[in-house]
Amino acid sequence: MNDKETILTQDGLKKYEEELENLKSVKRREVAERIKIAIGYGDISENSEYEDAKNEQAFIEGRIITLEKMLRNARIINNDEIDVDTVSVGCTVTVEDLEFGDRVDYTIVGTAESNPFENKISNESPLGKAILGMKKGTVVEVNVPAGNIQYKIVDIKK
Repeated sequence: MNDKETILTQDGLKKYEEELENLKSVKRREVAERIKIAIGYGDISENSEYEDAKNEQAFIEGRIITLEKMLRNARIINNDEIDVDTVSVGCTVTVEDLEFGDRVDYTIVGTAESNPFENKISNESPLGKAILGMKKGTVVEVNVPAGNIQYKIVDIKK
């Protein structure tokens, strides 16, 4: 079985390790207790508490498997590996929308860590792909559903 490599920053690795530990040590016990209590209510064939607890248990076990697989196949980006001469995974890039003049800082991360609400964009996103490997001052064109947008790379930081 050929599992896909997961690119993680140090922060991402810590976050997923903590989530996995919480699921294994806390959530598993909580849901097992819920199942035990629900069984005590009697007939489980029409017991919504039992059904809810079993569904939660299935979700938790699925998430544990996903996290273990992700961490097993993780490639960790260390801060000292980040080159600020060119855009790479783990760096923070200031880009300027050349049409509107807006400047935004984005941190380039792997797909597992991407979160647009925190300005963490995937190295596989249209903008991430376009700026990866580029130098400060470079203008890139990104094809988006609304058309093409030109961005200038203003700064690259760790």
